[in-house]
Amino acid sequence: MGLFILRRFGVMLLTALCLTFVVFFLTNLYPNLEKLAKTQGNQRMSDEQVETWLENRGYRQPMLVKYGQWLGVMPGFTNTLDDGQFVGTCARPGVAPEDTPKFCGVLQGEWGYSTVFKDDVGGIVSKRLGNTGYLMFWVLVLMVPSALIVGILAGMREGSVLDRSLSTFSIITTATPEYVSGVIFIAIFTSSTVGLKWFKGTATQAMDNPTFENFFLPVLTIALYGMGYIARMTRASMTEVMTAQYIRTARLKGVSFPTIVMKHALRNALIAPFTVIMLQFPWLLNGVVIVETLFNYKGFGWALVQAAGNNDIQLLLAISVVSVFVVLLTQLISDIGYVYLNPRIRIS
Repeated sequence: MGLFILRRFGVMLLTALCLTFVVFFLTNLYPNLEKLAKTQGNQRMSDEQVETWLENRGYRQPMLVKYGQWLGVMPGFTNTLDDGQFVGTCARPGVAPEDTPKFCGVLQGEWGYSTVFKDDVGGIVSKRLGNTGYLMFWVLVLMVPSALIVGILAGMREGSVLDRSLSTFSIITTATPEYVSGVIFIAIFTSSTVGLKWFKGTATQAMDNPTFENFFLPVLTIALYGMGYIARMTRASMTEVMTAQYIRTARLKGVSFPTIVMKHALRNALIAPFTVIMLQFPWLLNGVVIVETLFNYKGFGWALVQAAGNNDIQLLLAISVVSVFVVLLTQLISDIGYVYLNPRIRIS
């Protein structure tokens, strides 16, 4: 197991390097750099002025050199403009040129400087990731138990009225996008004209003081969409287990139906849903973009929209790196957990 984990970590690092380089390459294409120059400089800049602006700030260096500077394995670019302004990869407002570090990449814990929020990218990402993490926690608390209960109840007796009813409910929740259910919930429960006005708070207020009134609707919107998929997978797995030979043998021996479900069928039925549940983490991290934008909850997805919409290259890169590592880490945990849940699997 230890060697397996080490190999997977090696593959994770290699995959992360490849994916981050792809994102770095795409975000540093000339059209994006031209837009950045005109946003930070002047919208009426000529092509020659754009080229000079990018050259003076190190954006026209070779791609691999810039990637090495961003990682922190190569010295950062520095330059002093004609007006005396000190610019470069490691330049920060309020930091003297002599105090500027030589290496300032990801390996040194430096994620760059946000051109939109005018702050260190690391602090922005950690704050927004914390907001989304809190949202994800309550989504999982509501989504996972509810989905497992629905799936188990539906799969216990295949073809029954309960099975058909719960399966229909699961399909409806999965087929309804978050932006549709979110708008419906807002219109019904918060609108001052035709709504019930049960929830008077806003998700923006929930960032500082989360309560049931200002936090439940975004949690419910995300949980409903993901719950149907997990429930369907649990139902399919439970149906397959309930038709297994050892379950029939237990019934012939006179074992009660609740005992068969809880002690014999449940563990084997949860093997496939466990993998699906683990895959919800990267979906929650990146899939909350619509919900956070809809409810104006300033989390990780909201920061992604701001970075992409305003061409904030450093912030966009940091968000991409965090997303990559979350995906790879959850896949590793999923593989390890799958082995423990299913002893028949052996790692060669």
